Amino acid sequence: MKLYSNNELLSLFERHIAQMPTPEEPQRLYAPIKYGLEEGGKRIRPTLLMLSYNLYAEDVERALMPAMAVEIFHNFTLLHDDIMDNASMRRGRPSVPAKWGDNVAILSGDAMLILAYNHLQRTNSERLSQIFERFNKMAAEVCEGQQFDMDFETQQKVSVVDYMQMIELKTAALLAGSATIGAILAGASDGDCKRLYSFAREVGLAFQLQDDLLDSYGDERLGKKIGGDILEGKKTILMIEAFSRANEEQREVLRTTHLRKDLSDVEKISKIKALYDELGVPERVEQQIVQKFQKALGILDTLEVPQERTAELRHYAENLVGRKS
Repeated sequence: MKLYSNNELLSLFERHIAQMPTPEEPQRLYAPIKYGLEEGGKRIRPTLLMLSYNLYAEDVERALMPAMAVEIFHNFTLLHDDIMDNASMRRGRPSVPAKWGDNVAILSGDAMLILAYNHLQRTNSERLSQIFERFNKMAAEVCEGQQFDMDFETQQKVSVVDYMQMIELKTAALLAGSATIGAILAGASDGDCKRLYSFAREVGLAFQLQDDLLDSYGDERLGKKIGGDILEGKKTILMIEAFSRANEEQREVLRTTHLRKDLSDVEKISKIKALYDELGVPERVEQQIVQKFQKALGILDTLEVPQERTAELRHYAENLVGRKS
C-alpha cells in the first residue's frame, strides 16, 4: 500500500482547492472566500487528515472532501477572528475585513461555513454520520476556546491550567478532529481513532505553545514579527508563567508596560523579554513543548499499524513543532 509524503499530499490538496468552483455573483460575497482560501496558509489540518487516512488506506483522493471541509472551516474562523480582533493584516496582506469591511466579512464567513458543510456531506463513506458528529464537536470546541480567549482579556488572573484548557479547545481541537476524521473515514478501529485524537491534541498544544514562544523569541529574518503579544498585553503562556514566578514589583511591570506612553514599542518588548529571561520563562515553555511533543510521538508507537507507516506523521509533527517562524 502506497504511503504518501507530506509534500505529495499538500500538492494534491493545493491542486484540488485551486480548482474548487465558487459562484461569481454576488461578487462581494464570493470574492472574499476565494481571497481567504488562496495559497498562503500552511494547510496543516487537511494534510493531517489525509496523513491519518493514509495510515489505513491508499486512495487518498477519497479524503479530499473532508480535508476541504476542515480547511474551509478553519479559514472561516480566521475571518471572524479578524473581525473580533479588528485585525488589518492576515498572512502578510490585508485581511478580509480590512479589504471589504466587517459586514461583507461576516456574510462571507457565514457562506464559508455553509461551503464547509457542503464539502463534508459529499464525503463518500458509510461512516458519514460519525464523521459529522466528530466535525460538529470539533467546531463547537473551537468556538468555546475562542470565547475563553476573549474572556481572558478582562480577567485579572489566568492560570496555566485555564490557558491550557483554552488552547486545547481553540487550537488543538481542530487538529485532533482532523486526524480523527481521517482515521474514521479510512475504517480505523475505535482505539486507533482515540489514539490519533490524543496524538494530534498533544501536537496541537505544542504547536500553540511554540507559537507563543515565537511571538517573542522568533527569528525576524524568517518573517516573524516579534513582540505583538507583548504590545497587546495578551495573556499567553509566557505572560502567565511570568506572573506565576514574579514578585509583586515584577507583576506590576508585566501588567503595565504595554500601556506606558513614555516607552517605544521596541523598549516595551525589550523590557518584558528581559523580565521573561530573568524569570526563566522561555526555558520553562520550551520544556513544556518538548514534553508534549515526546508524548505525541509515544502515542504513535501504540497504533495498530506497522511502525514504518507512521514515519510521515512523525515528520509532520517535527516540522510543525520544530519551526522557527
